Amino acid sequence: QVQLVESGGGLVQPGGSLRLACAVSRNIFSFYAMGWYRQAPGKQRELVATLFIDESTNYSDSVKGRFTISRDNAKNTVYLQMNSLQHGDTAVYYCNTRLGGYAYWGQGTQVTVSS
Repeated sequence: QVQLVESGGGLVQPGGSLRLACAVSRNIFSFYAMGWYRQAPGKQRELVATLFIDESTNYSDSVKGRFTISRDNAKNTVYLQMNSLQHGDTAVYYCNTRLGGYAYWGQGTQVTVSS
């Protein structure tokens, strides 16, 4: 069993920044990859960023250059630093990983970009 707990969401003005955190209930080296997804109202959940065990990363085109995924091994926490936020970034953000053929999700944290 794996538990993921997101935090750090909130209301921010366009152009602002937020840092999301995902606390993982076990050693993050247990996982080949950790990901951040988001889901806006009326839209499908989309993959935003992935961090692999070798520390390589992938980003969706919509966030590339603005978002950075990273981890703190000692804290078993994965972060998503979001800069230059836009109205289109408004969504519930979810942390995700897979282990033993199962997908695990956090409860999500709301990010709202509004002036």
